[in-house]
Amino acid sequence: MDLEKLTGDVIELVSGTGDFIRNEMFRLRNTDIELKGFNNFVTYVDKQSELKLIEGLRKILPNTGFIAEEDPSLDTKKTNWIIDPLDGTTNFIHGVPMFSISIGLMENDEMVMGVVTEVNSKECFYTWQGAASFLNGDKIKVSSQKNIGDSLFATGFPYYDFSRLDDYIKLFRYFMQHSHGVRRLGSAAADLAYVACGRFDGFYEYGLSPWDVAAGSLLVQNAGGKLCDFSFRDNYVFGKEIIATNDLLFEDFKKVFREQYGISN
Repeated sequence: MDLEKLTGDVIELVSGTGDFIRNEMFRLRNTDIELKGFNNFVTYVDKQSELKLIEGLRKILPNTGFIAEEDPSLDTKKTNWIIDPLDGTTNFIHGVPMFSISIGLMENDEMVMGVVTEVNSKECFYTWQGAASFLNGDKIKVSSQKNIGDSLFATGFPYYDFSRLDDYIKLFRYFMQHSHGVRRLGSAAADLAYVACGRFDGFYEYGLSPWDVAAGSLLVQNAGGKLCDFSFRDNYVFGKEIIATNDLLFEDFKKVFREQYGISN
């Protein structure tokens, strides 16, 4: 499998799908919005984008499986595409220009390729196994920030699972008081891409799905960053929670997280 060529083909597919999403942004009507669950929205744009991506990916690499947000009935195989056709649907339906397409490729439970495009800026972040991470052709690296006090972090707010909200707010308060601040973009894929290129020094969130983080996690890893779940293990793609920072902050971030979030290990 030529992962570099494969990545180029996926980037071309994502570019065309991004054009479709941008063109539909201001055509969306309230009647086009469906509710999948509490604060969990979907539109015809999500669904059509996913169909475009699946059709294109099947041509690029036949006989692969899919883990996709809008169609849980798709079959999985040894090699699977993990796709989010529109990460940041709430932003999209409100006309807030921050949403992404995320495509990851997993082979034998290992991420081997990732592409994240922020649709409005046309910034395409990409990487593949054994390569660096790139933004529109330029190599990117995580930040070199060593101190939490001088760092800028990103997070996402839970929109349906509020069972851990008290500890989450406690951690949020700490970073508000002891760092340059915390941002909430509304797209976990973009958050991870921004960690990979050094705009954010770290990102954490729970209540996630694999299509939110699969591609972005490989971007961070190949840009020199480190990742874990909230138990400081490696189950961040399917474990519904993720911590991602540069390599210099990772241990200090985990220490703060342990103290503020009530982790015992």
